[in-house]
Amino acid sequence: MRVLFVCLGNICRSPSAEAVMRGLVESRGVDGIEIDSAGTGDWHIGHPADPRAIAAANERGVEIGGLARQVRSSDFEDFDLILAMDQSNHATLLAMDGADASKVRLFREMAGEGEIDVPDPYFGGEDGFDLVLDILERGCAVVLEEISS
Repeated sequence: MRVLFVCLGNICRSPSAEAVMRGLVESRGVDGIEIDSAGTGDWHIGHPADPRAIAAANERGVEIGGLARQVRSSDFEDFDLILAMDQSNHATLLAMDGADASKVRLFREMAGEGEIDVPDPYFGGEDGFDLVLDILERGCAVVLEEISS
């Protein structure tokens, strides 16, 4: 099972989700799950994650690595599940050439959360990054349970 997390710039929410899920997969000893992240926008291609996202994750023992990349049409072939962080990115994914709607889901919807969007912490303070991590830790546990059973 290959899972791709997608947000706007691939520097806050989606790399955090990738790191949280990777940590859960490793700590639970789950085999056969590959995780990646990407952004629908191209502003941050090749850049590391936002320093505030890295700092918030590090405080929880979660390590965010890698560099931002943009979603490619080939991702619809390469991944089994593509999880959008919000409705806007979900719509952008579905409008892309080669989009496979059967693979694209809203993260919080799949995680069974009442809210639909994972809020973008980019223009806010450090508390926003902690809130995002709270959402991702709960949600990734539910998603992992669903895809590994």
